[in-house]
Amino acid sequence: MSIATAKDTRDTERGSRRLILDHAARLLRNGGYHRATLREIAEAVGIRKASLYYHFASKEEIVEEVVNDGVRFVHEAVVAALAETEGAAPRERLEAAIHAHLAALHGHGDYTSASIKVFTFGAGPVPESVRAVRRAYEDVWRGLIAELQQAGALPAERAPDALRNFLLGALNGSTDWYRPERFRIDALAREFSELLSPAR
Repeated sequence: MSIATAKDTRDTERGSRRLILDHAARLLRNGGYHRATLREIAEAVGIRKASLYYHFASKEEIVEEVVNDGVRFVHEAVVAALAETEGAAPRERLEAAIHAHLAALHGHGDYTSASIKVFTFGAGPVPESVRAVRRAYEDVWRGLIAELQQAGALPAERAPDALRNFLLGALNGSTDWYRPERFRIDALAREFSELLSPAR
């Protein structure tokens, strides 16, 4: 097999794998863990159920990757926004991070909503990779909140973990009510940042 042919094969496999994940994310978002069966995923993709095992060892592996991708999409967007606003005023950085979170959350709706909705993995334990990916994203906000408290943009007496949980819960909760025809992401980001850090 030539190098070009091997690359084409890898690209095709990656494309097929992503197609499976795309359909799984949609089914998980709409029906939750128990209703998104391997049979339904296979039918949505247009392949036999047995063919899924060429790409994934189990339903749990599919769900794990969907959930982790949902967090990673948001994580990467927020890290990029903070890098772009390095050295800016604390309030500007907070608004940029909130904007990036909301834009990624609603820009990758199937994955991010599935990630929020499917966290218990049925009766089984939550995979360590899922815990690690979430902790890594929470660490971004731990660092930002510490920075904002030190700069006086957030009250120093407030518990950082409570602030983080409050903010991320509010942002993620927008999956229940956000509609692009009714709200603008930039306006919501300003509102959220104003609630946390009122302009002086």
